[in-house]
Amino acid sequence: MNEYVDADAITRYRRDGAVALRGVIAHHWIERLREGVEENLCAPGPFARYYTPAGADGFFFGDYCNWQRIEAYRAFAFDSPAAAIAAALMGASRINFFHEHVLVKEPKTAERTPWHHDQPYWVVDGEQVCSMWIPLDPVPREVAVEFVAGSHRTGAWYTPKSFTTSQDHPSNEGETVPDIDANRAGYRILGWPLEPGDCLVFHALTLHGAPGNQALASRRRAVAMRFTGDDARFTRRDGLMSPPFDDVDLAPGALLDSEHFPVVWRC
Repeated sequence: MNEYVDADAITRYRRDGAVALRGVIAHHWIERLREGVEENLCAPGPFARYYTPAGADGFFFGDYCNWQRIEAYRAFAFDSPAAAIAAALMGASRINFFHEHVLVKEPKTAERTPWHHDQPYWVVDGEQVCSMWIPLDPVPREVAVEFVAGSHRTGAWYTPKSFTTSQDHPSNEGETVPDIDANRAGYRILGWPLEPGDCLVFHALTLHGAPGNQALASRRRAVAMRFTGDDARFTRRDGLMSPPFDDVDLAPGALLDSEHFPVVWRC
């Protein structure tokens, strides 16, 4: 535990696979990340995606793996309390920074984020793998990320979905994510309104999704920081990997320690 995480938060993270932490990200870090996102929007990276169809209202933008060129992302990963928070929740003695993922839904954006879990997309195996989702604008409950409580503990492995079509990507092992919205009463679904300074932390196998942003004026900018712990090992999967990390030459089963996945915290 540390000053940001208490025993109750650890229990909820490990039981539910997702937890909301209030007021743990200082204002100056929120401002730095806002600057980083605006820089990212002005100069997208090679993995940038635009999910809103041409001519439609709104703007759903995603991008990742820009921390080596956008100093705000790098500084947050290395110097903010984020890695220590992840360590406390996962029970890890060391933390590697995996990558950052920016998600922006401007006002009047209809496109939702489909239900999915992250680890089948990723080049990492292990139990200690998590995301910290940091809102840079107020997030009302109706546009909040939602989670299926306990889904990280079921042993299910779901095929990655396309954020553009919400269809399964081909050539991947795993089963199709069930139609959660058609049977919401059959699940314990978690979601929280958030303010800048709050964050969500969730396990890489926790099912989650999010609605669009139908607000007329309010932006929904967020940065997700991905972290791994002691048991994380590099892997390659059959089919889509996002991010692909084609330039990483680690052997399957290797520790992630490298220039691509630096150690950012130790106990």
